[in-house]
Amino acid sequence: MSAPQGPATPARATADLVARAWHHAPCPALVMDAAGVVLEANESARALFNHAVGDVLADLAVPDWLVQAHRRQGGADGGSPALPAPSGAVHHRTFEAHPTDDGGAQVLWWLMEITDLRVAEQALRTERDRTDLLSQISSALLSSLNVERCTEVTARMAADHLADAAVIVGPAHGYRHPLTYAQNGGPVTQSMARIDPATVPGLAEALQGYPPVPTRWISPDEIPDWAIPPGFTGPIGSVIVTPLPGHGVPAGVLVLLRADTHRAFTDREEVFARLFAARAGAALSAARLYSEQAALTTVLMRDLLAPTLERVHGIDYAGSYRAANDHERVGGDFYDVHPGADPSQETFAVLGDVAGKGLEAAALTGKIRSVLHALLPLSGDHQQVLGLLNGALLTSHHARFATLILVSARRRAGQVDLRLTSAGHMRPLIVRNSGQVEEAATSGQLVGALPTVTSRTVTTVLAPGETCLLYTDGITEARGGPTGGEFFGEQRLRRALEECAGMPAQAITERVQMLASQWLGRGRHDDMATLAIGAPRGGPLRIVEGRGGRNT
Repeated sequence: MSAPQGPATPARATADLVARAWHHAPCPALVMDAAGVVLEANESARALFNHAVGDVLADLAVPDWLVQAHRRQGGADGGSPALPAPSGAVHHRTFEAHPTDDGGAQVLWWLMEITDLRVAEQALRTERDRTDLLSQISSALLSSLNVERCTEVTARMAADHLADAAVIVGPAHGYRHPLTYAQNGGPVTQSMARIDPATVPGLAEALQGYPPVPTRWISPDEIPDWAIPPGFTGPIGSVIVTPLPGHGVPAGVLVLLRADTHRAFTDREEVFARLFAARAGAALSAARLYSEQAALTTVLMRDLLAPTLERVHGIDYAGSYRAANDHERVGGDFYDVHPGADPSQETFAVLGDVAGKGLEAAALTGKIRSVLHALLPLSGDHQQVLGLLNGALLTSHHARFATLILVSARRRAGQVDLRLTSAGHMRPLIVRNSGQVEEAATSGQLVGALPTVTSRTVTTVLAPGETCLLYTDGITEARGGPTGGEFFGEQRLRRALEECAGMPAQAITERVQMLASQWLGRGRHDDMATLAIGAPRGGPLRIVEGRGGRNT
């Protein structure tokens, strides 16, 4: 704005100083009339718009965003709320315009450069977006401990967020590698193939855990067909090969592909791809470790789980087991049945209770079962078996003891002959056809605590329809009932068995477990195991004097 001419006065000196300050201000400034014509422009504005001194200012090319802001400014009245400062680009630089209105038809616009601020804001938004993406990636990957599922999620997210396509090369299985392909918005496919990692620059090194090869060193023309997802169209323009770091060993390699129709990967994108790969590698490694441990646990559990029982040499065997913790499958109670070589040989059965519960107790039950299996040739002498088992437990690192019931059973003339030996365990209960419940008078010392063990073996006979029940103290010491603190007890067990006269062995074990569980309610309990040995009522069909009948 030009100061009026006149005699030199203090006011005139001040006006001249303001005019010079305005013209030499570091910020571009424009004075525009109501029609949007530039009336004044300081030196910074002229330099910004490449306008030479002396040129007609009306010809100055004001950017459209500023023209629109000027029009809005002219239409705003004093009662309108303050408008946000308009901003826009001028020659690849970003400015924010601030108006000064003198109340007349002219408006002075100050242009404040905010290029660096916008760059910083964009960088901040980008980092926030990437942080959110990494969080989503971690959540998605850690939601599954299945290796194939985790690999599929990794490939899909990499193709959707980082590139046009992604390939995951897993560690070698023999001479073949698992390959997972994904395209942006497309399906994920998996296969096993025999490949040569050396055909992809940096792949062989990445599979061994070495740092990734810089993207600029990889020629897209060198990528073999097996490293390109099926159906991927267009030449490859840029490639990233980065390892998926695992726990000690690489979990695989991530290959990212971008078509030549898109811009090449930038250095920042390459760094972000490595961050993605680190998250994915940790998740894949955790899933693979879990799978290996689950497979190992399954193999080890196979010998610890209670066996499935059935009729052996004409004798019914039935068992039931409930661990102290419902989320566990094994504990300190166990039972086993080892059939004789033929019906003339005794079948050896055992029910035991190891002190304690959980996996530590289950480990000792596994040892006891293994020792007893090795002692099967000596099973005819229960005392000798207990003595050898006691010695084996005393020399082990376990500081636990166990109680056992050993049973030798053989069917003879429709009946079942039993030899029963207790090693510190509750006496077996025999359910007669009359409903009477008898106690087998066997006794003995527990194993794994004293240098020697003594025991008393008794014999009994089961008539057809009668059953011998072995059980652990988890049944009788089930605490619950109306008060919540009363034992189920042996008397209730006996009364329940009196009602089971003539029932099959399987039905008796199920009923005993059901009654004990009902007594418990939701209360805590010990391991509970039952083993029933029954003499079936009917025998095999035979022909007697030309008529069909059954052996009894």
